[in-house]
Amino acid sequence: MAELIGVFAASHGPIIARDWETMPRDHRDKLAAAFDEIGRRLRACRPDVLVVVSPDHWVNFFINNLPAICIGIGDEHDGPPEPFMKKVYPHETLKGHAAFGRHVIETALDNEFEPALSHRLRLDHGTCIPLWRAGVDPEMPLVPILVNDLEAPMPSIKRCFAWGRLLRRAIESYPEPLRVAVLATGGLSHSIGEATMGWIDEKFDHACIKHFENGQERQLDTFLTTELDRTGNGAHEIRDWVVAHAAAGSTGFELIDYFPSPATLVGAGFASWRLPAT
Repeated sequence: MAELIGVFAASHGPIIARDWETMPRDHRDKLAAAFDEIGRRLRACRPDVLVVVSPDHWVNFFINNLPAICIGIGDEHDGPPEPFMKKVYPHETLKGHAAFGRHVIETALDNEFEPALSHRLRLDHGTCIPLWRAGVDPEMPLVPILVNDLEAPMPSIKRCFAWGRLLRRAIESYPEPLRVAVLATGGLSHSIGEATMGWIDEKFDHACIKHFENGQERQLDTFLTTELDRTGNGAHEIRDWVVAHAAAGSTGFELIDYFPSPATLVGAGFASWRLPAT
């Protein structure tokens, strides 16, 4: 049987890739240290497959076809198309894990979920910046789960919890020995393409972190459902963290680091969940 062996989260602001060599050295060092720690912990888990929960930034989908959730079930996916990514992460293709991806889809359909699916996704900076900076082996098989974090109506926070529990059920019911890790990407607060672009809502970020640390789903659901529309639009990516949180059993996480990152326009957050003993 498969086993969930690690759950992590990291921010993914595109400027991390675009301006990596030119941003202030002390700031770059803080980002590098946090990503390095995510990578160290991830490698220590020795995963056979990595589920990456991330938004799609209008690369695979647009408003004429915008699924709430799409699961990549192909043997191969395309690397990031953005020019600023090609200089740091020049992988044209990335490995998938078709068998496990298909099992996630089938588990969902058997449990009253109807996700979209794709046999070949293009994985943009939202997925690939954390893979690059955390030093994930480019040969690591991936199962991408793309969540609509960009355009309302989005999946409710409650539904994201349900998706995380569904993912955990899929992992535990997979009939072959497979070590599965989960990486959620995005957040924390940021504002893109709005009048408040560049605003980092530190009050929201600290409260959000406290709720994740406490682990309790009801309080986290209430907080996010109430507060997300009051902060920058990029904060909706916290839905990816909610999926990871529920997959980990909602037992709370260890904050690796958080700091406002004006150089990358985001409240930069990095975390590792405490998994319940098996």
